[in-house]
Amino acid sequence: MTPELASLAVTPLDPEIEAEIERFEDGAARYLAGDIDDDAFRVFRLNQGIYGQRQGGHNQMVRIKVPHGRLEPEQLEMIAHVSEIYSRGWVHCTTRQNVQMHFVQLEQVGEVLRLLAAVGLTSREACGDTVRNVAGCHLAGACPYEVLDISAWAQATTDWFLRNPLAQRLPRKFKINFSGCATDCGQAMFNDVGVIAVTRPLADGTVEPGFRVFVAGGLGANPHPAQAIEEFTPRDQLLATIESILRVFNNHGNRDNKLRARMKWLVDTMGMDELRARIMKERRFLIASATYPAGVPALVEERGDAPAGMSTASGVPDGFVPVDFLSLDPFSSWEHANVVRGRSNGTVSAYAHSRLGDITADQLRAMAAIQRDFGLDGGVLELRVTNRQNLVLRGLREDHLRDLHSRLAEIEMATPGAELARDVVACPGADTCNLAVTQSRGLASDIDNALEDAGLAEVPGVRINISGCTNSCGQHHISDIGFFGLERRAHGRSAPGYQMLLGGRVGDMEIEFGEKATKVPAKRASEAVVQVVRRFASERGAGETFASWLDRSGGAAGVGADLKVLDQFPDPDQRPDLYVDFDETGPYEATVGDSECAT
Repeated sequence: MTPELASLAVTPLDPEIEAEIERFEDGAARYLAGDIDDDAFRVFRLNQGIYGQRQGGHNQMVRIKVPHGRLEPEQLEMIAHVSEIYSRGWVHCTTRQNVQMHFVQLEQVGEVLRLLAAVGLTSREACGDTVRNVAGCHLAGACPYEVLDISAWAQATTDWFLRNPLAQRLPRKFKINFSGCATDCGQAMFNDVGVIAVTRPLADGTVEPGFRVFVAGGLGANPHPAQAIEEFTPRDQLLATIESILRVFNNHGNRDNKLRARMKWLVDTMGMDELRARIMKERRFLIASATYPAGVPALVEERGDAPAGMSTASGVPDGFVPVDFLSLDPFSSWEHANVVRGRSNGTVSAYAHSRLGDITADQLRAMAAIQRDFGLDGGVLELRVTNRQNLVLRGLREDHLRDLHSRLAEIEMATPGAELARDVVACPGADTCNLAVTQSRGLASDIDNALEDAGLAEVPGVRINISGCTNSCGQHHISDIGFFGLERRAHGRSAPGYQMLLGGRVGDMEIEFGEKATKVPAKRASEAVVQVVRRFASERGAGETFASWLDRSGGAAGVGADLKVLDQFPDPDQRPDLYVDFDETGPYEATVGDSECAT
């Protein structure tokens, strides 16, 4: 054991987890020996959270599940260690609060899984036709508007379905998200199950906290909004309700056509009324199950779910957008953009900005040290991964902020980024993904640089999301400005391009998907973003949202009409750069491998 490993708070592995890892190692050895065919091993591998890469060979992506985004210091340190020894020395945070490592060799995956398990981490069911990582609002327990702290609920749901026989061979992947209030920072409105804490009035004049459960949402090439199954679900019926939804999906999901197998397609095939009726019938008779998840989970009883905020309001004021603060000093800019004050006992939360969602091993170790050094009463500071690929530190005091800012600045994570234009979200794209047709990470970096050069990086109220294909892993449908990659043809040549969307949003238990504005060459997409953000910043009224400005500016089509001049491909001899994607050196080629997403 290395000195670094010896210093970590590792625990002996549970015998069942050790046996699971040994089964994976045995399966990998048999596959490499030719005793298991590709299709069977792919399913086996994906259920363990190990994803193939477009580079082929033995290169694997290991997706670490981080339920509701919460990470402890020893977990950060172990991820740092593993990323240096087995990967590239850095990790990528995803829009569903996972942490991914790439270029891990298949022969070494078992060693990685064992090290992660020693600090309570797993990749089990992070991929495949399973219940994926249970995501949740990263400010749960520190939000001024929450009805309930959903942290323990998200963890209890994780524990219930992890390795649950019901969840191993579903028709398709199944995603669950939690939000503590209607603001919906947990993005419940476009998932298979979305849970939002709400209240209902009682006869005695008080209110009862509980949930509104939404089903059958999804993004991808055919986005569907989630729909409520009932107005109010009591706390003691939530887990049974989620299991009932899963059982209906397992029984009626399309097992013959993976492209139409997600929960959202059941709305199209049987209608929402019939789907709702089947879920309610399943819940009514679930009491007969030997494993009926009755009542409030023990974990919730133990940890509690009382709201932490100072207000019971359902969200931020209508139409509110923070004012500009471009002239402030670095600390003040960071404080305005990245600090959230939301607890009645005076503690605060602060974002550490992670450019493109990438965090190095040294940054991970530094964040672990910050958790320990700034913890209150001898404890550790709580840290969560956000769905915009940043980290948020919770439970701070006001007198911590200047020292924290200095510590984050030392590791280049103090950039004012939360909810600002520079906070660009992107999937891994053609860097590693089999399905991507463009280098989405390269475009994200180019947009970031272009906004900085134009003095627009700190414009608030603009979210930019990018996917390298139509599958929306970068969640391009629900951002103010969204892009998805596509192949373009010009002068008899292939060229990298993007479809630009405008006007997506999620919040207040509503969702709007972005509408098509224009197509652009990949190398001109950042110019399109600069034009839109500059126009928004100069034309908006005081506190006006991007959506409101877009509506009165002609919508996506109207704003997009002014951008169509950018959608030109000159002769390759005049602009050869337009025929080469970001981070590539040769002519563009839309190479797509076997889909592991639809396996």
